[in-house]
Amino acid sequence: MRAKWMCLSLLGVFSAIAQAQGTVPVFQYTTGSQTFTLAGSDPAKATTTRIPVTLVPLKLSFPNSRPGLPPRMLDATADVPAITASPIFQSFAFPVGGNTQYTDALLRSTIGSTAAGHTLLEKPVVKAISIEIPAGHGYLLSSKKDGGKVAVVDMQYVQHELFKQLPKQDGLVLAVTHNVTFFAEADDTICCATGTHGIDKITGTSFVLGSYFARTPAIVRERDIQPLTQQLAEFFNDPLHDPLTQGNKPTGNVLQTGWAMATGSCGGRGIGSAYFLLQPTDTNHKNNFPYAEPFAARQYHLSNVALFPWYTGGSGTYSFPDKNALSAPAKPCGARRPDNSTSGSVPTTAAISNDHPGAHRLIGYWNGSRDFKLTDVAPQWDIIIEAFAVPDHSAPEGTLRFTPPNGYTPEQLQADIAQMKSKGKKVMISLGGGGQFFSMDKPESVTTFVDSVSKVVSQYGFDGVDIDFETPSLDIDANDRDFRHPTTPSIVHLIEGLRQLHDKFGSGFMISLVPEGTQIPAAAVVYGGQFGSYLPLAYGLRDILSFVDVQDYNTPPLQGLDGEIYQAATTDYHAMMTELVLHGFAVAGNPNLMFPPIPADKVAVGFLTGYEEPTTMSAGVTYLLTGKKPADATYKLVHPAGYPDLLGAMYWTIDADRRENYKYSNVLGPLLHTAPEK
Repeated sequence: MRAKWMCLSLLGVFSAIAQAQGTVPVFQYTTGSQTFTLAGSDPAKATTTRIPVTLVPLKLSFPNSRPGLPPRMLDATADVPAITASPIFQSFAFPVGGNTQYTDALLRSTIGSTAAGHTLLEKPVVKAISIEIPAGHGYLLSSKKDGGKVAVVDMQYVQHELFKQLPKQDGLVLAVTHNVTFFAEADDTICCATGTHGIDKITGTSFVLGSYFARTPAIVRERDIQPLTQQLAEFFNDPLHDPLTQGNKPTGNVLQTGWAMATGSCGGRGIGSAYFLLQPTDTNHKNNFPYAEPFAARQYHLSNVALFPWYTGGSGTYSFPDKNALSAPAKPCGARRPDNSTSGSVPTTAAISNDHPGAHRLIGYWNGSRDFKLTDVAPQWDIIIEAFAVPDHSAPEGTLRFTPPNGYTPEQLQADIAQMKSKGKKVMISLGGGGQFFSMDKPESVTTFVDSVSKVVSQYGFDGVDIDFETPSLDIDANDRDFRHPTTPSIVHLIEGLRQLHDKFGSGFMISLVPEGTQIPAAAVVYGGQFGSYLPLAYGLRDILSFVDVQDYNTPPLQGLDGEIYQAATTDYHAMMTELVLHGFAVAGNPNLMFPPIPADKVAVGFLTGYEEPTTMSAGVTYLLTGKKPADATYKLVHPAGYPDLLGAMYWTIDADRRENYKYSNVLGPLLHTAPEK
């Protein structure tokens, strides 16, 4: 009884803190020169704090595209008994931290040998909630081979809907989905995460959102409570995190320097990685299902997470529960170099000459500068796309403006474009770019768009325009359900504007589309919002379209024509994604709404420099060209002979290729230029 009374007293002391800092008590922990806020009570003090828990199993429903069929469901209600019987709530003999609950052992491991107290999660109160996931906020994948299901869902949308139905709660809300991974900032190209955590701004409630995995497709490697324990661990290490902060700005506990992930990318200065909130132990590629080696606790799989000494470069144990999961302290990550940076970019390897020009094309985006001129572009590149003409939000809607690259005068750029065109190259201007919101909601924006783009094209002599309006630009309106007859104003007006540009400049004027994976291939799974937003463009411009190159890097896990699920940066993914465009598909699985094939000579595979090795890229292109399946591939082309008319490959960027000694153009260029033509 005394221990119980002490706990209630502690919770009373923390009530004032909870009003400003959530509904879970916190304490200060200092290591080295940094002080952090952790959840619970200081384990160095011989007290026991008990945190009330509201366990919220979420029932997610996904619309069925076929008329008359009920929604598809992922319900976490049946996972509750397994969760309450797990080390989240029950004691387990951890190698460090003692015989106790997972998060309590984590706190005790952080403090080390002086740990005397406990922070325990009370037996949860269960409150089930149902949430409908409309098109644009997520989709459900199902493996034809094993029947396993997994969803990719908008993290912030689920948080908003959860707290619309759930008022402020005492203690911790533990919201659980079944077989779900998450994307951030309402953008499915910012994928994939195990969940989120922190304080809900509207209610002031401390919460964790994670998933329980059971009978998932084989491609999903984490199991049972592992995703949930990762977010629980991150919450206890960073309880004041703001889960709705946009971009890669850390909140709550901020580290002095950013840390490098196992994949080589920068995790940022937060406890979890920027955008995805992944742990340093995670080894998954960007946009793939999360994965880290688990810690086995009876039949359960727990997340191995970093302790604070790992982040700060201190000594001692770096990871929990497996102290060997991280054997050395964090390595700082360098500042990200923009693609137009030329520092240290003088190549030491010669560019291969283009002695076999043919029908296949190597396409690349060029940022350029005074140190990397357009005329310095390696000879393997056939179509060069200048990035970017950007929306001018200080001008009328539909206006795009273009400024020559750093160090260029307009006259110098005009001359260089003319020189490259005299060599048989095509030089286009890309409209938009990542992070640039564009809309054409008003009818008068068509004239504004045509006038502003015409001026840029005419002044510099560009051969055409490339459309790179990324999410959330051009999102499909809720009641716009047929790509053949779009009603979303921005899409309708953009199609009209591009047709007017083509009419103005003539039949030789080039128009290309560079959709993210969500904007064309994902429409095979779901149509609406960001999903399939380029289908009306590709269909409405099909007679004047020069080419389409889907970004195989800004794209989440998706389902192929064979009914199986594939992840980015693999031969299978390149083949699957591209064949969806080449073969055509039933939109959202509806056989009555077929997106027709785009001819192979108008399709290129979209790659990202630095994202994967050229060997994987060349394997994917070779497979598509010849139909000869590489040893590492499992996806079987629907068209066994391949697509010998395939236009080629696109890269973001030519600048990065040059910095990396033509690592990509010297491989893919000769492959394309010597490939047989049909």
